Amino acid sequence: MNAIISASGLTKELAGGDPPVLLDVRWQLSTAAAGGAPPFDGRAEYAAGHLPGAVFVDLDKELASTPGAGGRHPLPDVAEFGAAMRRAGVSSGRPVVVYDGGQGWAAARAWWLLRWTSHPNVRVLDGGLTSWEAPLSTDVVVPAEGDFAPEPGGSGLLDADGAAALARSGVLLDARAGERYRGEVEPIDPVGGHIPGAVSAPTAENVAADGRFLPAEELRRRFEALGATEDEAVGVYCGSGVSGAHEVLALAVAGIPALYVGSWSEWSADPSRPVATGPEPQ
Repeated sequence: MNAIISASGLTKELAGGDPPVLLDVRWQLSTAAAGGAPPFDGRAEYAAGHLPGAVFVDLDKELASTPGAGGRHPLPDVAEFGAAMRRAGVSSGRPVVVYDGGQGWAAARAWWLLRWTSHPNVRVLDGGLTSWEAPLSTDVVVPAEGDFAPEPGGSGLLDADGAAALARSGVLLDARAGERYRGEVEPIDPVGGHIPGAVSAPTAENVAADGRFLPAEELRRRFEALGATEDEAVGVYCGSGVSGAHEVLALAVAGIPALYVGSWSEWSADPSRPVATGPEPQ
């Protein structure tokens, strides 16, 4: 099964006999809020216009639990996540397509969580809302309750200790921007740098200028050059477990299986964990 779907492909499926459930997961990482600026409001963006039939899902409230020792976006409680998905109309026997405003991070977070909890058919709209050329809707969508019962374990998950070990025994990719990896800047977390042994692999390099994923072969060559192949155990982390999901999605498009790992916000919160800086994995 493909991990992504084009806007034209989605249009055809929506007109067919088994249309997918549409989830709108618009969200943005904003450092401006720390300076008093209003945070990004995904629900307001949804209300102003969304794909017809789509249901809004709140990343901070429904795709993550309360920030704390586990990072800024810890995994949600499985029962609460399942209830949120059922409210959104998600059922195990019906395909799901997730989209966001175009960056792809938030949609990938929802995609990964549904895969991790064993949904059999979930894809991301390639290019997000910006790739959609048909009219949008402002209708408030209240779907019929779904029957999705999450069963964790559908895809890999690493904790901090596992990430540290994988950085030495396999390939651990850091999906953040290169300057954060190198420790030159750190706008959010208390410490700059990276997990020792991790390889810099910025998520932004997985997509073209229009926000769509690079062709599968091009992605495959990119990851192989970083050491990530089918023969290696591969893991990913980012700042708080959102952009890293996009990297896992890119690996899936390339046909390379990967583990998803939680994040720098958790790692850097523990001063006993080692921190590396500079351009090399170390």
